Amino acid sequence: MRLRQHMPRLGTRKLYHLLADDLHRLGIKLGRDGLFDWLREHRLLVQRRKNVTKTTNSRHWMRKHPNLLADHKAYRPEEVFVSDITYIESDQGVHYLSLVTDAFSRKIMGHVLSHEMKASDVVKALKQAVRNRITTYPLIHHSDRGLQYCSGLYQSVLKENNITASMTDGYDCYQNALAERVNGILKQEFLLHRCKTFEDLRQLVKEAVQTYNTMRPHLSLAMQTPEVVHQKASGIHPLAP
Repeated sequence: MRLRQHMPRLGTRKLYHLLADDLHRLGIKLGRDGLFDWLREHRLLVQRRKNVTKTTNSRHWMRKHPNLLADHKAYRPEEVFVSDITYIESDQGVHYLSLVTDAFSRKIMGHVLSHEMKASDVVKALKQAVRNRITTYPLIHHSDRGLQYCSGLYQSVLKENNITASMTDGYDCYQNALAERVNGILKQEFLLHRCKTFEDLRQLVKEAVQTYNTMRPHLSLAMQTPEVVHQKASGIHPLAP
């Protein structure tokens, strides 16, 4: 099945949404509950994976910014970017994936895979996200209090682009839940195969981000993709596939 090839761990509700038109066209009467039952019978339901590795070190002397999202909700694209770092392994060792995601559309705006978690590596994802912007609205950047985000280098790039910094109050993943959620989606649904080399993994990540942005529907987006929501809400029609 083409969808399973691109998204082998896509949730059943999202899978049914993508299959509904084809099932109707072929005259196949199969409801969502029926699809759940069929997948369960054949042991094809997606099982959750747990990630307990900590990649944040917030115990440092550098300046930390207040949490501006405690009572704030994004109502348009490029109003809030959320950033986070997660780890991925290959046969060559442990690598680190830095992500910058638009809080409204859930679109991954910037991503960089690196060998280390240096500020100079993490800031590349931010610069990519800035280049990919399609509006000039005021923007908040939200992250944990990790030393990479508090560094002078990272903060200087935010300042140069008139982006306001916001940070969690402490090490609490729930205060940066969207960023953590996007990390989990990529690792649990797309980055399933262990690559032999760093370069192979970097290509896999690139393909995963493209598929996530343009093919994977979100329940929170009324089963639309991040790319469609981002372009539509910004007043720009997405390119036809």
